Amino acid sequence: MLRARASRAVPSAVPESRVASGAPAGSIERVRIEAGAFRMGAEDADGFPGDLEGPVREVSLPPYEIGVTAVTNEQFAAFVASTGYVTEAERFGWSYVFAGFLPAALRKVSERPAATPWWCGVHGATWDHPEGPGSELTERADHPVVHVSWADAVAFCTWAGGRLPTEAEWERAARGGLEQRRYPWGDDLTPDGEHRCNIWQGNFPTKNTEADGYRGTAPVRSYPPNGFGLYEVVGNVWEWTSDEWGTNRVMRGGSYLCHASYCNRYRVGARSSNEASSSAGNHGFRCVW
Repeated sequence: MLRARASRAVPSAVPESRVASGAPAGSIERVRIEAGAFRMGAEDADGFPGDLEGPVREVSLPPYEIGVTAVTNEQFAAFVASTGYVTEAERFGWSYVFAGFLPAALRKVSERPAATPWWCGVHGATWDHPEGPGSELTERADHPVVHVSWADAVAFCTWAGGRLPTEAEWERAARGGLEQRRYPWGDDLTPDGEHRCNIWQGNFPTKNTEADGYRGTAPVRSYPPNGFGLYEVVGNVWEWTSDEWGTNRVMRGGSYLCHASYCNRYRVGARSSNEASSSAGNHGFRCVW
């Protein structure tokens, strides 16, 4: 959990007047989730008691639509071009980048949280410069946008005529119609030896074998969709939700940095949270309508 910016006064949400709805029709593919009930939560021995994954309970939801992928760099670029929006990372002047992605000289001058020293606070790291100055989005148009705070995600969803999912909406969609399975495809992480999500392979945080095909973010639609047609609902990037967790906001799904040795929150019933103003190279989102 990153505690980045509590000392800096920034808005926790964007006034509606600043972000008019304007996403091109059909620019964000979505699927309809029909009204119904599902069993939410998990009582997993590999979970973390403080995460309050359980108890398992039945939750009923009205119908809604949800993006089949996390919002991509291309989609976020269209939003910025349309509105002139400036993300919180751009206003703060920095964001968190995984140390292994940085040259040694930049790692040395970057501040690191004591509890998570694999993160570096990099000046100039933003959604369009994901590893800081000199990095760019070349060949990453179809990767999920990162370095977005909760307010940034809310702003995009407002522009797209939608909103962030509730935690229950996210989980029902992520399960893909399977009841109480660990992953969107079942209980086996790698069925028949096949990787189904983008998480850390090897010894965290020193060696990533990239056995699943990716070291950082993967393009959306890199792995088979779940039963509802959603891609990469676990692994790849954490996804913001609208729900509160104390003073934080709930995130779901895990990311490419998750590993069983310290953070197996790529299970579909797992949950985490972060400060709404935080941003990092593994924070993303998807919209609902």
